[in-house]
Amino acid sequence: MAQKGKPKVKIVVIGLIGLYAIICGSLYFFQENIIFRPTVLSQNHIYKFSHPFQEIFLKAEDGGIINAVLFKNDNPKGVILYFHGNVGDLNRWGKITEYFANKNYDVLVMDYRTYGKSSGDLNEAVLYSDAQMCYDYLKKNYNENSITVYGRSLGSAFATYVSSKNKPKQTILEAPFYSLEDVTQRRLFMFPAKYLLKFRFPNFEHIQNINNPLYIFHGTDDAVVPFESGKKLFNASSKINSEFLLIPHGSHNNLNEYDSYKNQINELLK
Repeated sequence: MAQKGKPKVKIVVIGLIGLYAIICGSLYFFQENIIFRPTVLSQNHIYKFSHPFQEIFLKAEDGGIINAVLFKNDNPKGVILYFHGNVGDLNRWGKITEYFANKNYDVLVMDYRTYGKSSGDLNEAVLYSDAQMCYDYLKKNYNENSITVYGRSLGSAFATYVSSKNKPKQTILEAPFYSLEDVTQRRLFMFPAKYLLKFRFPNFEHIQNINNPLYIFHGTDDAVVPFESGKKLFNASSKINSEFLLIPHGSHNNLNEYDSYKNQINELLK
């Protein structure tokens, strides 16, 4: 009887190994579709926002085209360079960033390659380059000490990079992560994320070189980017000009509903 059971056990083990290999392969070959979840817009699409804005197209050195929206105020307090999350396009994120435009700030928000009207090959190096291109665009029209860099979720990768290479007034991160490997390993602890990921986004490396005031908002109930990953990122900063702003019970997409977030943002943008 024991001998008859061995083939079944062997089949189960082989099946589990096969399934594990399939999942690893899927994570490796389809990670771009997992990380980036864009919606595409027609080039003829007309944005409709309640705040005055200007639509911008920036051309990268490799021919990629970055579409962005710049919300304008008559006498702005400054300008915010906003890097959005991984889902949607400027239709969605433009409406979200009007929150800051209504606080009398100009706001530039870009769509990453493959999002909305933006186009071009997608890899980590060009994403960083595109982010810097947007920062350089603002520097042509604004004093650098009036620029606030804001990164939400995936956008924290580009916010930390840009702030580490430049001297903005301040950097604000909402639901950021230590690194993509860290987030992946926390959620898929059985798989070797270090060897599967082609995108790294090592925010912990860039944050060490941020010298301007840095503020991190993170909700304790964030199910997308674990609170612990954001806290770990904060611990990697210099902490000299850094502040970690905890939002009790806040999740990934609702921090702006909490008075503690609103009050702190009002203080930072007063």
